[in-house]
Amino acid sequence: MFRRIISSAASIRSKKSSTSSSTSYLPKHNNGNANNTDGYTTTTTIPFSSNEKKTQSKSKYRLLVLTFLVYSIYAGWYVSTRPKGKWKSPFSWHPFLMTIGMVGSMGIAAVTKKLGGYTNTKLHGMLASFGYLLAVGGLVAIYHNKNLWGKEHFTSYHGKIGITVMSCTLLPLMAGVVMLHPDFGIDRSNKTIRKIHKVFSRILMAIAWGNSLYGLYGMRKAHPMELLLYGVPLVLLMPLTLI
Repeated sequence: MFRRIISSAASIRSKKSSTSSSTSYLPKHNNGNANNTDGYTTTTTIPFSSNEKKTQSKSKYRLLVLTFLVYSIYAGWYVSTRPKGKWKSPFSWHPFLMTIGMVGSMGIAAVTKKLGGYTNTKLHGMLASFGYLLAVGGLVAIYHNKNLWGKEHFTSYHGKIGITVMSCTLLPLMAGVVMLHPDFGIDRSNKTIRKIHKVFSRILMAIAWGNSLYGLYGMRKAHPMELLLYGVPLVLLMPLTLI
């Protein structure tokens, strides 16, 4: 009697085990068996390998770097030589250096940091610092030009926004060197500081890019096509760089 009860219990457990294994939530793969009668149509998805993802990321990075270089040099030169297509020193150095520094070098610095890693982090800092130095050169150029013409400084909205952005940009630059440098930063693993540094820097870059277009509008508002050619690439680059 007891043997029959034990045998029945074992049989029930075996059936439950078989049923639970057949209804697993793991994806089922059809290996080409035409007699598959489990009632499911299965699809096997092969994800990108890590090497393929790295290749795609590097290709996108190279394209962005090339775009920033071509755009900033050409757009900077074009704006600097308006309205007659001639270089007017020292004023022409202002839009030229500002565009290459705040758009070109700073933009490349931002997309380089997105790659991550020790080397890219250091390269990011060097590119951002170099871009800021170029922008300082552009600031000196317009300041000197105003002195030559006997004009007051930072009276326009463009000038006020520009000097504010230049002043505020010193904060994330100093934080990057003192706090977050991968070799000697005193609090380089602090996620809160890193987040603030990232967000604040990108906000300043967005304002700087918008202000560059606003400055061109003040010079060439009678030429809307020039504004489009200068502004559209900036609008397209912003989400790819700052988000």
